[in-house]
Amino acid sequence: MHAYNYISLKSAPAARLLAALIAGIILQWYAALSFAPLLTISIVVVVLSTGFFFLSRYKKYTLQWLQGILVLLLFTVVGALLTYVNNIQHQPYWFQNNYSKNTILIATINEPLVVKPNSFKAVAKVTAVQNNHTIQQATGSIIIYFKKDSTTTNGVTYGSQIAFSKPVQPIQNTGNPGGFDYERYLLFQGLTSQVYLQAADYVVLPQKDAAAFSIFLQKTRAYVIRTLQQYIPGKKEQGVAEALLIGYRNDLDKQLVQSYSHTGVVHIIAISGLHLGMIYGVLVLLFKPFKNRRWHRFVMPVTVLIVLWLFTFIAGAVPSIVRSAVMFSFIALGECLRRKGNIFNTLAVSALCLLIYNPFYLWDVGFQLSYAAVLSIVVFMKPIYNWLYFENKAVKFFWKLTAISLAAQIFTLPIVLFYFHQFPLLFLITNLLVVPLSTIILFIEIFLVVISAWTWLAGITGKLAYWLLWFMNSFIEHIEKLPFALWQNIKANVFQTIILYTVVLLLTVWLFNKKTKALLYALAATLLFTIYTSIDIYTTKQQQKLIVYNVPKSTAIDIIQGNECKTLLSKVIAQDTLLQNFYLLPTRLLYRTAPSQSNILSANNYLLHVNDKTLLIIDKSLPAISHSGKLEADAVIITGNPKLYMSQIDALVRCHVVVFDSSNPAWKIERWKKDCNSLHLRFHSVAQEGAFVMDL
Repeated sequence: MHAYNYISLKSAPAARLLAALIAGIILQWYAALSFAPLLTISIVVVVLSTGFFFLSRYKKYTLQWLQGILVLLLFTVVGALLTYVNNIQHQPYWFQNNYSKNTILIATINEPLVVKPNSFKAVAKVTAVQNNHTIQQATGSIIIYFKKDSTTTNGVTYGSQIAFSKPVQPIQNTGNPGGFDYERYLLFQGLTSQVYLQAADYVVLPQKDAAAFSIFLQKTRAYVIRTLQQYIPGKKEQGVAEALLIGYRNDLDKQLVQSYSHTGVVHIIAISGLHLGMIYGVLVLLFKPFKNRRWHRFVMPVTVLIVLWLFTFIAGAVPSIVRSAVMFSFIALGECLRRKGNIFNTLAVSALCLLIYNPFYLWDVGFQLSYAAVLSIVVFMKPIYNWLYFENKAVKFFWKLTAISLAAQIFTLPIVLFYFHQFPLLFLITNLLVVPLSTIILFIEIFLVVISAWTWLAGITGKLAYWLLWFMNSFIEHIEKLPFALWQNIKANVFQTIILYTVVLLLTVWLFNKKTKALLYALAATLLFTIYTSIDIYTTKQQQKLIVYNVPKSTAIDIIQGNECKTLLSKVIAQDTLLQNFYLLPTRLLYRTAPSQSNILSANNYLLHVNDKTLLIIDKSLPAISHSGKLEADAVIITGNPKLYMSQIDALVRCHVVVFDSSNPAWKIERWKKDCNSLHLRFHSVAQEGAFVMDL
């Protein structure tokens, strides 16, 4: 079997256009070209492409290659233009363009409020700004944290319009090395600022700004959540039920989500192609008896489109489900037109549509994993399935599930290693049970919502859903506890991921097409990967670093020596593994280090000597150090909100830099900074400037 017979770009022209569009998106994001040259290039390319219509047939034929290049160049420029235009910071009415300290913002709450421990979180769309009694149209979105009870007092709900003048704060990264780029993640969603509002900080305007269809979707979504919470007991089970049916993840237990991730079934609680595939399959099955009816050709696709997109919007229209909805829409339209399209072309067209709509989907992890998984299943599922043959239908069904699970891992593995730095070794076992079980639960939940008016029947159905959810959760948590369930702490950067994909693609060509050159190139790429990784491992063994992390209201300090580190953690983060995984683990993976449990710092006020460096850590009060003259220190780290003045530090220590970590309150740091400036002391505020890193 030759893969190029059905993977060939000739049978999937949209794939070439997609590649050009992606090249333009990436080029614009990293090169940051201005609008004028992009527009000039696009006009030139359009003019040259139009010129082909006026050439003779012979010239068109001989210059066909040039026309192809111009088309690809046009899509590259379009990709760059779309990236520029979709960046909220480049839009002329972006509210920050006319924003000052006294500006009044008028914003609409465009999603239901989310309950947090000390506040309500909402995303609001800025519609206007008021400066000096002049109101101007504005665009952009912000995150608003409402103090608890203030929303109850003022009646803030979805669609409410509010006005406030409290200064917004920019959204910033923690600055921890290797940490998640939260600032970019939110920028791609049009979010650049945040603000905390108390009841007296804002007023609710009398009119609401929400479309009738949006209100209908939100009410439907709220009704589904209420129904599931009413009839399915158990907080964990309710959270999974909500995520499974409509992708609502705010009630999910964080430890349970980690268990799903560690066992390779997190896709079950992330609305994706799996869910839409189930619904699409059931709809096709329901219409199958009417296949020979004249109306089937049109009624079935229209019904499929309406149901799929209604489900998509109720589920929040996240990129992964939108991608699946677009793809299944093309398949349904193909059925309507009696055309059986090339699946690779269908996938490419769906990706083109999504990236034209929002080029920043390209960086969405779910988007990447969805396409990688579908491509991988399309390419590898049948060859793997054909390894074994079974006559028993039940065995055949589970072998097909196994083949699908194995196939999906091949193209998704590099992405999983890059983003999550782990690989669930028992994914086959968990998927064999959880995929069919979650399918049953999904349709039980749909049935529950439909018959919720009949309380007695809904009660029985809810109990059934609960026991199945409880069994599924218990099974996953049990599998996670097995010592060999997870391969974790895998370091993979962009370069290593590119090499891994190169190896996978070359081996795919060799396995399907038996091309020896592809195997030789794959071996060469593997050798390059090995050399690069070996050099990186050797380099990290020689490292000596001090890292003061940016963890909100907490202290986290690592002294790295080779592949081990001494660590100092405040109580909150020391007892919270999830916090450590989010704030500390990415940096430790970057430097290939792990805490040495035998060398944890434990006393107050530390004077440390590491190599030729001296570090003073103050967390209560000034240490009583007997020393003739001033103490020499390379860094003084102030943590835990001690009662002291910078003049006291200056009198005691001659230091190169004073570091204020995130456990100190902002007002005190500002006071210390002013004192440092007057005393000519160099300082570093971790909360404002990001993690402090120093070579030792």
